[in-house]
Amino acid sequence: MLNHSLPALRATTAATFFLAALTLTPGSATAQAPAKALDDATIVAIFDAANSVDIETGQLAVDRGQSKEVRDFGAMMVRDHKMVRQLGRDLATKLKVTPTPPKPDQAAVDHAAAMKRLSALSGAAFDRAYLEHEIAFHKAVIDAVNSTLLPAIRNAELKELVVKVAPAFQGHMMGAQTILDRMSR
Repeated sequence: MLNHSLPALRATTAATFFLAALTLTPGSATAQAPAKALDDATIVAIFDAANSVDIETGQLAVDRGQSKEVRDFGAMMVRDHKMVRQLGRDLATKLKVTPTPPKPDQAAVDHAAAMKRLSALSGAAFDRAYLEHEIAFHKAVIDAVNSTLLPAIRNAELKELVVKVAPAFQGHMMGAQTILDRMSR
């Protein structure tokens, strides 16, 4: 029973760690003044990483999903996040911004663990764990965008892009929840 909630916990942890390097001082358990100001280059890298992570998990759903609905949802994640990632990369090129990931990159470590966990599952257990992962991941990313990333963006075009695609993240989270709810009936 507890096992299927681990991917959701790891997704939340991964997205939280995207921000931990940005908003917490070393050794702190609560938010304090950032150790380093968040700049557009780091925000572009975080935005790119969030999209790349969901492309990878979406492809896993395409390959391993038991239900057609989960495979189709995974394919939509791959398609949508590739498009949004490319928009971010094109804008970074236009603005001559070199994406600079936060250090340490605990999010990459947590994502690898989530992929390992999801890859070990099959059938209905995979479908449920994948959807729970998507719900938790999108919620964490939405929270991060609203509370940390948007307020820190300096460039108007970058802010416009993030605001423009934010509803899609919300739609993905709600879509995963709808499928999970149907599976639970």
